[in-house]
Amino acid sequence: MNEAILVTGGAGFIGSNFVLDWLARCDVPIVNLDKLTYAGNLENLASLRGDDRHVFVRGDIGDRHLVGSLLAEYRPRAIVNFAAESHVDRSIHGPEDFIQTNVVGTFHLLDEARRYWEGLNPRDRAAFRFLHVSTDEVYGSLGPEDPPFSETTPYAPNSPYAASKAASDHLVRAYHHTYHLPTLTTNCSNNYGPYQFPEKLIPLVLHHALAGKPLPIYGDGGNVRDWLYVADHCAAIRLVLERGRVGETYNIGGCNEKTNLEVVHMLCDILDEVRPKTGGGSYRDQIAFVTDRPGHDRRYAIDASKLMHELGWQPRESFESGIRKTVQWYLAHGEWVAHVTSGEYRAWITKNYAERAA
Repeated sequence: MNEAILVTGGAGFIGSNFVLDWLARCDVPIVNLDKLTYAGNLENLASLRGDDRHVFVRGDIGDRHLVGSLLAEYRPRAIVNFAAESHVDRSIHGPEDFIQTNVVGTFHLLDEARRYWEGLNPRDRAAFRFLHVSTDEVYGSLGPEDPPFSETTPYAPNSPYAASKAASDHLVRAYHHTYHLPTLTTNCSNNYGPYQFPEKLIPLVLHHALAGKPLPIYGDGGNVRDWLYVADHCAAIRLVLERGRVGETYNIGGCNEKTNLEVVHMLCDILDEVRPKTGGGSYRDQIAFVTDRPGHDRRYAIDASKLMHELGWQPRESFESGIRKTVQWYLAHGEWVAHVTSGEYRAWITKNYAERAA
């Protein structure tokens, strides 16, 4: 077994941040398997061109032959699974892709990992880890006064996306308990930061604001999320991979509960300060409330005390500092934004928002 790790979905938002952060901190090579769907983007990894510590392979985690051959060739000491369809709205319009990737794909990846792990010598078997990256959406929705989600909160997924991730979490748990595969699972809250595809709230609002378009907010804007800066998430995953207890789940949250409307107001106010509108006025004037999406969970909140107490993790960014860094990154990377907001993106935005009455 080599020192390398296999990262799946490493050209997506969180995955690419993890790859960049990992290689900035150590020389342990990464084999990066990504299907390059709409959200996977090799431009995220442009700084690694020519870096022999990064091996990129285009492919699907559901391709057992490919996964098996990569494991046999590179002999990684760990698999970190970011690969997933991850957007709730897309799962409402087309749930089948979510079942195929998040459920069937995770099953195939797990089963190939088990075969590989069972063939290792005892020392390498003991060192191997399979870390599965999941979401707080598997827990369902909280009321205003409910305590935050903990690792023992019962699963109650409310969207096809959340249900597919819940199924994948259960498969990971089953492979540990049935086959003793050394698994770890992390459930994170809403991430934000560089390289996020602009269909998610923060980059979508930034893109629309600068383009002079309406800023669509579902319902009354009162849905609450716990916001986690992506670099803090990556730091937590590294810690869990290094020191997490096998078979355990760790919740990762940013300790930043905000309503969607609060987030949009903050973004508008920062843009008013750093990129004022030419004709005067505030970006808040572009806010447009639209019909809520079906089954929209009202509130998510994460209790990350297990991770904090066991492994000593703390988020480094407050929401205020993280959101400013995010705005500055998007303003400085207009070319990246222009490339990812191409024809397919525009078609999706039209499909998802055109029928929602303002």
